[in-house]
Amino acid sequence: MNHYFQQASFLQSATTRNTLPPEGGLEIAFAGRSNAGKSSVINVVCSQKSLARTSKTPGRTQLINFFRLNDGHFLVDLPGYGYAKVPEAIRLEWQKFIESYLVERNTLRGLILVMDIRHPLTDYDQTMLQWAYRRQLPVHILLNKADKIARGAAGNVLLKVRKELADLHGVSVQTFSALNKTGLDTCWAVAEGWLGH
Repeated sequence: MNHYFQQASFLQSATTRNTLPPEGGLEIAFAGRSNAGKSSVINVVCSQKSLARTSKTPGRTQLINFFRLNDGHFLVDLPGYGYAKVPEAIRLEWQKFIESYLVERNTLRGLILVMDIRHPLTDYDQTMLQWAYRRQLPVHILLNKADKIARGAAGNVLLKVRKELADLHGVSVQTFSALNKTGLDTCWAVAEGWLGH
């Protein structure tokens, strides 16, 4: 258990740039396509069962949710719109909002990008990587649901993703399982490093 992240508590949600909290402490954002298990990852990282809401209908989160840590830093949950059944106009609005947050938020220190290890580097993932690369934002990729495939197969996916992203500076990749907490220590270490711990 990591007592630092365990102290995370919900602060507020934002639906537009105008409703974002003022920039104060440093921020780490979590992103992931709707079925990648992002909410479960946030809950495991924070050793809490329902800090981030997990939904049986992926794509329900349409807000940017801010969770405050005791020292004034934040974890930020970005909406995963990959599966959401919404009109194209709304989807584009979400994309614009998320892009502006990732590219313009000065206090943002890194992006944890959650992928389903069985379906890595989707169009959504590539878009997130492009936005992060544009502002030279470090990205740590969690190949989640590693418990769903054999260890050898998981290792092969890890090598393949690392090879594909070798040209992108500041991108690290690991296997992860929110279910059995494989890789949690590595994820904690990366996040703490970004926040200066």
